[in-house]
Amino acid sequence: MWLPGRFRFENAPVIFLIARVAYDVRDFQILGGPSWIKSEMYTVDAKESDSLAEEMQKLPFEKRPEIGGLLVQSLLADRFKLKVHHETRMHPVYALVIAKNGPKLHEAIPGDTYPHGFKNLDSPTGAGAIRTIATSERERAMSGQGIPIAALAPLLSRELQRTVLDQTGLKGKYDISLTWNPELSLAGMAQGPESGRPGGASTPPPESSVPSIFTAIQEQLGLKLLSTKGPVEVIVIDHIERPSEN
Repeated sequence: MWLPGRFRFENAPVIFLIARVAYDVRDFQILGGPSWIKSEMYTVDAKESDSLAEEMQKLPFEKRPEIGGLLVQSLLADRFKLKVHHETRMHPVYALVIAKNGPKLHEAIPGDTYPHGFKNLDSPTGAGAIRTIATSERERAMSGQGIPIAALAPLLSRELQRTVLDQTGLKGKYDISLTWNPELSLAGMAQGPESGRPGGASTPPPESSVPSIFTAIQEQLGLKLLSTKGPVEVIVIDHIERPSEN
């Protein structure tokens, strides 16, 4: 968690700190390194200088994670002796395309008051407002307002643990509502890109009326995920050491 002037990372593997916090990528995009970066748990309690903490509080909220990531990169280099380099490699990806019958997207209306939800269409990043909630073990919901598809693709990447490339060609901003079963989504991902199908098993069992994310995207948004291969940025660990306690 980030607190004013302080960062605390508690009882979690180092790969999480490297991937999610320092470089804002998924675990599968981190290559190399010893096995302990995934198995050993660490607690990191770091304090910013007072002047830096004051400057951070002045930044727009959406800029703070970027600057915080740079600070954590410096911490990793200092305490874990981390050295990395960036590469682009061909990896399994999902291509997000328009489904056969066309998109089922509601284009956002500038100035809409959204009386039953949040509103942030004029955010500095231009990415609108979006949130994902787990309503149960078998149901997850995503709702968004004023979302470009280019901003939706990274959110799907996080859910699927695989890069999603926006190949829809859609340039507008949309109000999005998506509900899916994460358990079925995992089953679909296990099929792999070689199947040539949208992600594998997508028919819910009788006890579940909520579809996999693959079926949900097609039925609810009129889009489709295709398994393929494409260029993915990866971070290769060249060197890392266990830190001293203090």
